[in-house]
Amino acid sequence: MNRITEQESKYHNIDQMSVIEILTGINNEDKLVPLAVEKALPQIEKLASAVAERMNNGGRLFYIGAGTSGRLGVVDASECPPTFGVPFDKVVGIIAGGDTAIRRAVEFAEDDDQQAWLDLQEYDINEKDCLVGLAASGTTPYVVGGLNTARKHGVLTGCIICNEGGPIVAESDFPVEVVAGPEFLTGSTRMKSGTAQKLVLNMLSTTVMIKMGKVKGNRMVDMQLTNHKLVDRGTQMVMAELNIGHDEAAGLLSKYGSVRKAVEATKS
Repeated sequence: MNRITEQESKYHNIDQMSVIEILTGINNEDKLVPLAVEKALPQIEKLASAVAERMNNGGRLFYIGAGTSGRLGVVDASECPPTFGVPFDKVVGIIAGGDTAIRRAVEFAEDDDQQAWLDLQEYDINEKDCLVGLAASGTTPYVVGGLNTARKHGVLTGCIICNEGGPIVAESDFPVEVVAGPEFLTGSTRMKSGTAQKLVLNMLSTTVMIKMGKVKGNRMVDMQLTNHKLVDRGTQMVMAELNIGHDEAAGLLSKYGSVRKAVEATKS
């Protein structure tokens, strides 16, 4: 397979470049990423629609990946509960090598094509659920094996990759291929490829949560009030929705524990 993510950088002798030349080169390459994501919008639409349908019927969303891809999945999943108020196990990110691999690389963890399914078994994944494989290359055995077995068990499968085609696409009901070209630093897929995957993950989880009713207007009405900044944001939202003063809004928010509950209780 001709992996674009492994092709040689179009920049040469970067070790001889000045700091501003390096920064300019990286920035120029980064500008290509949203354009590549735009080309993949029809694929992203299909994946997001399918995931939203299953999750509205009680399903969950799982991400699997290795290295940078795995870490991005863990980040996206971990941000869903505080942002949208969903249970911590509604969106789950799993990285090859376990949680240790979030901070420290685990050698050869990505090469085991059986381990992902074993990891998913800890969550009793079933045919109601969705599994999205994250792999810049589109070939990571950990992800390929997980998608293959999940699909055989009726799990909806998708992927977010940065090459065209490959074994991961073959195992995905809804593949997303974002091809942004070779990296500034040859093969360093934590750069453009990682940015592309992060953008698509933002789009996927946010769209799904909106379609699950976790947003009202343009506001995160179910966000968890876990710090003073978020409490203040929530208070401002209640003030705007009910057209009341700060102290009254703060009191309602404290009483009901969420913007949605405070507004609904007051309007009912």
